[in-house]
Amino acid sequence: MGLTFFDDERLARDVYAAVSLSAGGEDAAAGISRLLAPIVAHDALCLRGTDPVLGTELCWFSFWHGYEPALALALLTHRIAGAGERRPVGTARTDSAVAVVGGRSHDREADRILAAHGAGSELWLRLADPRGTWGELRLLRASGGRRFGEDEARRAMRLAPALLAVLRRYGTSGPLCPAPDAPVLPAGVAVVGADHRVKAVSPQARAWIEHVVARSEPAVAAGASDAWFRALSLAARARHDAPGPLICMPPARCGRWFTAQAEPLGEDGAGDVAIILQGATGDTVTPSFCAWYGLTPREREIVGELRDGSPVKRIARRLGVSPYTVNDHLKAVFRKTGAEGRDELVAALYR
Repeated sequence: MGLTFFDDERLARDVYAAVSLSAGGEDAAAGISRLLAPIVAHDALCLRGTDPVLGTELCWFSFWHGYEPALALALLTHRIAGAGERRPVGTARTDSAVAVVGGRSHDREADRILAAHGAGSELWLRLADPRGTWGELRLLRASGGRRFGEDEARRAMRLAPALLAVLRRYGTSGPLCPAPDAPVLPAGVAVVGADHRVKAVSPQARAWIEHVVARSEPAVAAGASDAWFRALSLAARARHDAPGPLICMPPARCGRWFTAQAEPLGEDGAGDVAIILQGATGDTVTPSFCAWYGLTPREREIVGELRDGSPVKRIARRLGVSPYTVNDHLKAVFRKTGAEGRDELVAALYR
């Protein structure tokens, strides 16, 4: 079959319409699958979004269609554990995206997992640009069907610009600040053992789980919180020498910026893992905030100067530019973020 051509902008609009119809349920994922099936035939689909700044495998939203929950959980666990590799069958570059597609697995354990759940082959598309990786698309075919080949890999690579546009738009679709009637959720703590089983969860952490996690992993909804904590535990152990947030989630899904930080309690990463769930503000959220809204390095500097309420003239002196330049950058930030003024922007970042 030859290379399929389509309108990138129209596909992006149609896919975004599908993902915005629900909070991440099967209906939205089924809609995405219907749109992509004429381009690359598949039996199951997963579209995941990740933080381009943190660079972890953990997602802050996902849409699953057709994946058996047990298979989704097994693949998630295997991927985050960092075992095995998949060699790409092709790479595509455009001015706005870099996409890598894997259609032939050189990861025997992943192949074993697929076979054990009645799946034949999986094709994956990494969605990235020079600022980082924004997510991935995974397509699955059932056992006994034709395996994904290089022609389908090339067609899948053509999806990258449209899907990148969808992820960026969706990531900034939530409110800049929490709604006035949004519940106040203090930080919560959970402890996960060396076997990745949850040992203890505070009431505050349970409230965050109900608010966020159950809506973020519909493919494993029956045990969403356990699967999510397992993923955090695995990621924390893999990065035990680089502490910091593992997830910084934009408001699109839960109406506020949210972080999950997990750290092993032992020096070698082999003991329990403590996980802190909380709303994100200040230095924690600013890098991801600036990435999602496409702020330039100078605009990021301006945003960083706003926290102490400094007037424009003082910011200009600190940065060695004119007040007119500062105001021009502020106008650009307000336009990109939708903030009505500096008060709302400061409230979104630092309160």
